[in-house]
Amino acid sequence: MTSPEESTSRNGQSASEGGRRLSRRALLGVAGGGLAVAAAGTAAATVLARPEETSARVVDFRGARQAGIVTATQDRLHFAAFDVITSDRSELVRLLQEWTTAAERMTRGAETCPDGAVGLGAYHSPTDTGEALGLSPANLTLTVGFGPSLFGPDESDPNRPDRFGLARRRPTALAPLAAFAGDDLEPARSGGDICIQACSDDPQVAVHAIRNLARMGFGVVSVRWSQLGFGRTSSTTTGQETARNMFGFKDGTANLKAEDHADIDRWVWVGTHDNPLQAGWMAGGTYLIARRIRMHIERWDRTTLSEQELVIGRSKGEGAPLGKTAEFDEPDFAVSNGSGPMIARTAHVRLAHPDNLGGVRILRRGYNFTDGSDGFGHLDAGLFFIAFCRDPHRQFVPMQRALAADDAMGEYLTHTGSALFACPSGLSDGQWWGQQLFDGSAT
Repeated sequence: MTSPEESTSRNGQSASEGGRRLSRRALLGVAGGGLAVAAAGTAAATVLARPEETSARVVDFRGARQAGIVTATQDRLHFAAFDVITSDRSELVRLLQEWTTAAERMTRGAETCPDGAVGLGAYHSPTDTGEALGLSPANLTLTVGFGPSLFGPDESDPNRPDRFGLARRRPTALAPLAAFAGDDLEPARSGGDICIQACSDDPQVAVHAIRNLARMGFGVVSVRWSQLGFGRTSSTTTGQETARNMFGFKDGTANLKAEDHADIDRWVWVGTHDNPLQAGWMAGGTYLIARRIRMHIERWDRTTLSEQELVIGRSKGEGAPLGKTAEFDEPDFAVSNGSGPMIARTAHVRLAHPDNLGGVRILRRGYNFTDGSDGFGHLDAGLFFIAFCRDPHRQFVPMQRALAADDAMGEYLTHTGSALFACPSGLSDGQWWGQQLFDGSAT
């Protein structure tokens, strides 16, 4: 949980209004007079709050970057990938505009529409499902991305139609990820035209956000797959302690941090000259990689502590690199235990370290998940890996190839889902999700 001062600037952008919030109950009571909202289908409006109702736990929705990327990682996740089922470009644009209005309202503590759970009367469905009434937004962030399949034909599917005139706007880096050795990808858990990542410190708030955006999209989009996550597995700011994954080890010790401005600029944000001809709209944005990684919990739990630590390359308690004493000590890959390297050549830490990858780094933002048990009584649990980077094929792909080939932890993992999305930069006043993309494309 962060302080009021921390929460208003957690997305790395201006927080001049980030601390102002109306509770959902209060907002319903003043919707007629204290609220300025754009009409349906127009650009998102600003939710106004009375000065005396300032509060923490609000993250700015608008700014130079989208929230939910370098924002301090919240405790809960609801991630959804959508297929666009309309071929009408205007319908899709209208939905993106309506989504923006609703998303901004929800991140400020309001319902999706001014009438909220009250709706239009007893004989109409409420415009908001209502399960978040009275709850704080709890640092809710909503981040949007666009998948390769939205843009028409590519090398993986040359016959896919260009439904919305976007083919010439597809960035070179937004090429579908190839399968890696050991993958067992399920189509129903992979891909998607559009993604929305909802993160919050309250699971009900995150679920409410995705539930209502999906509901608004009826007839235009359909949910392709979704994933709930609990317990972050990475830290994105220096003020956060390193979290633990389902194997019980600290995860993401060496992750990029929001305060590492030079490294974030180098490895996360797309530059103005990265692909100016066809995809200048991505300048200031980033690419989101999502991987659903099932961990074979029962097999791991039967493994000895010494073997677990050799597989990871760190101690389980402190999280120190083997041969060192503290978590943040730099690994020494040359030190020997008398019969070989202290950190084995197949250890996860060695293979994922920038020294093994030409210095390449990514920003991780993953979550633990547990989706019940399978038909054998084994936990269907693991890591929902999320990473942001400037070029997935030059950063993530080499890293994953190295891990897939030699990582000793691969014996305990199966990748069952995979997706890639282009996340544009943030929004200025009056802009809507995807406007950078659609305004410059063919009509």
